[in-house]
Amino acid sequence: MKITIAGGTGFVGKALTEQLLKNNHEVIILTRGRKNTNGTNRIRFVQWQSENSSPIQELEGTDIFINLAGESINGGRWTQQRKEKILTSRLNSVNALLDIISKLRTKPKSLINASAIGIYGTSLVKIFTEKENHGFGNDFLSNTVQQWENEVSKASRLGIRTVFCRFGIILDKHNGALPKIAFPYQSFFGGPIGNGRQWMSWIHIEDVVNGILFIIENEQMAGPINFTAPHPVTMSEFGKSLSSVLHRPYWLPVPSVALRLLLGEMSTLVVDGQKVLPEMLLDNGYPFKYSNLNLALKNIFS
Repeated sequence: MKITIAGGTGFVGKALTEQLLKNNHEVIILTRGRKNTNGTNRIRFVQWQSENSSPIQELEGTDIFINLAGESINGGRWTQQRKEKILTSRLNSVNALLDIISKLRTKPKSLINASAIGIYGTSLVKIFTEKENHGFGNDFLSNTVQQWENEVSKASRLGIRTVFCRFGIILDKHNGALPKIAFPYQSFFGGPIGNGRQWMSWIHIEDVVNGILFIIENEQMAGPINFTAPHPVTMSEFGKSLSSVLHRPYWLPVPSVALRLLLGEMSTLVVDGQKVLPEMLLDNGYPFKYSNLNLALKNIFS
């Protein structure tokens, strides 16, 4: 298949592109830089979102569009300027993709778009699935994801299967939140974060990639899909597993108030939490490679 990816040079995009090429798909990476035709004949870089770019002809025949573009939420304190960039970068990429798709003679089969479990808001007691109508949160992250998904849903009006990949905390040795969480433990002063009872809905990067490939092949899957492992853990359980895998002590608590002062609103990612289950992936038979946290961490840090 011909698959076009926006955000293909990011954390998830790189891992996904590598697997798509192994599976003999043709991949186009949308880039804001100059068009690059180097590499194999199965991967090309096409310029978009600039005054001089007109990628329509090169994107004709695309079977699947995947949008992973957007300012990282893990890149620093959520100042008002950064919050505006987090939101507008997501909305702009969606609108640019929809504009391209609307001009294609042959429409793609699917638009698979990144999203986040942050849409649900936080809770110590609720269990969130795609099928239950829980309502959504009312914090910055939830409001951002709601606006993001509302824009993406316009693709369905063009008769295109539309998928929202609601990512949990993606575990990888070098990218995402895990290196920051692991650093105190590796430095011998790790311990409970906040009260330790908040939920952490995690997923291994390999299951993110394989889950997207699974959705591509299973065309009956549409709408919101939670990308979390089947067994979320409390932050206390996560810390104990991490310290065990790293052979480091688990002893020095990190108070919630200290994290809020250090990280600002971004602290909600680790201080608060939500228990999210991947019902859509499980009901459709996706075989998780890492459903056990200890095995996932051992794989990452081996």
